[in-house]
Amino acid sequence: MKKIVCLFLAACIMAALVACGGKMPPTVMIYSSAEDHRIEAMQKDLDAQFPNYDIQIIYYSTGDLLAELLTNGTDTQCDIIGEMEYGNLARITDVLADLSAYDTDIYTEDMIPHVPKYLPWYRNGGCIAINRTVLSERNLAVPESYEDLLKPEYEGLISMPNPQSSGTGYMFLKSLVNAWGEDKAFDYFEKLSKNISAFTSSGSGPVNALKNEEVAIGFAMTAQTVNEINNGYPLRISFFEEGSPFSLYGKGIVKGKETKREVSEVFDYIVTKWTEMDKVLFCPERIYKEREFSLPNYPVGIIYADMSNNTSEEKERLLEKWTHK
Repeated sequence: MKKIVCLFLAACIMAALVACGGKMPPTVMIYSSAEDHRIEAMQKDLDAQFPNYDIQIIYYSTGDLLAELLTNGTDTQCDIIGEMEYGNLARITDVLADLSAYDTDIYTEDMIPHVPKYLPWYRNGGCIAINRTVLSERNLAVPESYEDLLKPEYEGLISMPNPQSSGTGYMFLKSLVNAWGEDKAFDYFEKLSKNISAFTSSGSGPVNALKNEEVAIGFAMTAQTVNEINNGYPLRISFFEEGSPFSLYGKGIVKGKETKREVSEVFDYIVTKWTEMDKVLFCPERIYKEREFSLPNYPVGIIYADMSNNTSEEKERLLEKWTHK
């Protein structure tokens, strides 16, 4: 619905300009799977930096963004992919422009893409987020392990993103496959589904449900959880023994669009300026070799989960086995 409204408003603005005899500014379409508050901040900054361009940032869930680009390829209206998980970017490299002119030596080794078709954006760390008020009102203990989440007293009080539509959901699945083995991990999620209130379509869903006190526990993004803690919500961050799962997100240009001056200028600004600002404001987990960032209430010394063999082929294979909606 958000995409439809944004596109409708943009069409109305363009029609009004034409009717008044005005010259339409060059348009840059950015498709992103970032959370609302990050998109809003990016939109505000880009509008200030490029007042002569009509820059439109359209939200897509991880799954919908992949489907859009797989279906339409270079015929998509998208100019810049504003945020997309590496595994999905690896599946659409034939749709992406070559970015080998950009220096990738500034990034940590694990952030450097295997092909020069996309560039690092951020490290999306995951946590178990807890609404302390909801647990207290129900006189429930704070869970200390994934196994604790199977207890019957948490029935209907847990929210998790669906791995089939959310990169955040998939990173939790992959981390437990690596930690426990595939059979045990899938058996675990089968049991956990009985306590899940909803498998949300996006990674933002669990924290939004926690804010609204619809659930007590969420498989969440650490950065989003910290943002809401800093906004005054009574949330708590936990990491279990298996460590913080994480996924890597990047940005790119749709092939053929890199020749448009407005697209190349906006993308270059995102690479050189806004990516760093995103770390300063929202997502401080490390992507650069020589620059580190911090935020109030952001965990330090995070121990990460084993995310090895996190290839696009492995992702496709595991998601074929996922049956929960």
